[in-house]
Amino acid sequence: MNNHLPDPIGDAFAGKWKARHIDGAALETDLTLEADVVIVGTGAGGGTTAERLSQAGLSVILLEEGGLRTSRDFQLKEQLSYPALYQESAGRKTMDHGIGILQGRTVGGSTVVNWTTSIRTPENTLKHWREHFGLGALTPEALAPWFEQREERLSIAAWPTPPNRHNALLRDGAYKLALEPVTIHRNVKGCWNLGYCGMGCPTNAKQSMLVTTIPAAMDHGARLLSHMWAERLEHAKGRVSALIAHPIDARGQVRRERSVRLQARHYVLAGGAIGTPALLLRSDAPDPYALTGARTFLHPVVASAALMAEPVDAFSGAPQSIYVDDYLWPKDGGMGFKLEVPPVHPLIASVVMSDYGQAHRHYMRQMNHWYVAIALLRDGFDEQSQGGRVVLDSHGDPQLDYPLTDYLWAGARRAYHAMADLQFAVGAKTVLPVHLDATALRRVGDAHSAIDALPMKARRAKVVSAHVMGGAGMSATEQGGVVRPDGVHYQLENLSVHDGSILPTSLGANPQLTIYGLSAMLSAQLAQRLTP
Repeated sequence: MNNHLPDPIGDAFAGKWKARHIDGAALETDLTLEADVVIVGTGAGGGTTAERLSQAGLSVILLEEGGLRTSRDFQLKEQLSYPALYQESAGRKTMDHGIGILQGRTVGGSTVVNWTTSIRTPENTLKHWREHFGLGALTPEALAPWFEQREERLSIAAWPTPPNRHNALLRDGAYKLALEPVTIHRNVKGCWNLGYCGMGCPTNAKQSMLVTTIPAAMDHGARLLSHMWAERLEHAKGRVSALIAHPIDARGQVRRERSVRLQARHYVLAGGAIGTPALLLRSDAPDPYALTGARTFLHPVVASAALMAEPVDAFSGAPQSIYVDDYLWPKDGGMGFKLEVPPVHPLIASVVMSDYGQAHRHYMRQMNHWYVAIALLRDGFDEQSQGGRVVLDSHGDPQLDYPLTDYLWAGARRAYHAMADLQFAVGAKTVLPVHLDATALRRVGDAHSAIDALPMKARRAKVVSAHVMGGAGMSATEQGGVVRPDGVHYQLENLSVHDGSILPTSLGANPQLTIYGLSAMLSAQLAQRLTP
């Protein structure tokens, strides 16, 4: 990639904002800092909140576990991007290693590495929240202005460019099966259509927090601490008095010999739906109903790889521009799923793809002919789908215990069937469910019987996720959630949560726009309370 493209964000951090950015990797002294508001996390929730509050005249400190990387650092190379931009170098897994989890770990969070898919919260999801969690204010009509505001701010609109071959295959298969494919809205401006969104955008076309709200907050006086691990909150008598953090070195190791003490009128947690519950647990935050970390949801994803006669080149072009929702809300009460396609790059593909040795080499050599469908399973809407729980290991680091239930496996099997039907409908030579016990299938009839015979077990079926939700859920009662409908912690009056952890269930849609909209609404309310 051209290293001489403009990098206005990097230049600003090296220039006018330099004095207000502290890189923990280079910190050599203990610090005590004060602000009106301390925000932990710089992704969709933290970035949105920082812009709102700083524009309201409040002094803001942003804390980020990852490092500051800007467009000149994005070289579109997997071996560089995953260690620099993802939690655990993109190797994060559930406790039993049954599900791989992709989460961002950089200034801008997952908004820097996601695939730009921006979908409003489904109406059925909001209806469920109103009925089961008492969130009566969360109607499509009430949220529409917040979504519209975020869509304008972040250039979110239907992707006007014809879909790449990969997305076109999903669309064409849907038409052949009388389904209704939908064009995805993306948060991009001047997109080069490269297809490497998951490795950071070298042209700043992706309207992530890195290039939008964080610069706006910095222009209004915000301070940024990168490479900084939030260890615990100090609290007493229902109020937080300080946040204790430690710097992180360039290799990602926490430097406990140095401490940073942050004092504020109000604290906002936006470290994501694993990081936020973990911080609350490390802090021994009041939790009378044992809800912190509970009901954490993933949209568990299963995949099916079809071999096409003509090249697909699924690594090129906008990664996601079409989705299919016809299976999302099944009438029989089973676990629904959303159908999309992912970008296919060699390193991640080689890890996810089944088999080994010569067979694995055979699959990888045909990578540019793959059409890979994915099904995002909609967890959290049934008594048999309670998600997982964030817990701490002996070092205080988070782990997600996520049981893979029979109910979930039934949804996964149904998804394998649906994906095979779509792939054969567009002329797939073979279809291979991404499962260690699967073999390449050549006919629809054979595919269905073979899928029915697959053992649905952890680490046999390959399951991944890039969407983490819940763990500090929102509810109208403290018996039902960790935070109130205004995002404030039920037991700590000057602590709010503005990230995906407040979602009471999964969404059945990519969560980026939901988090933007809810965080904009909650931070506007918070600004009113904190300013005269």
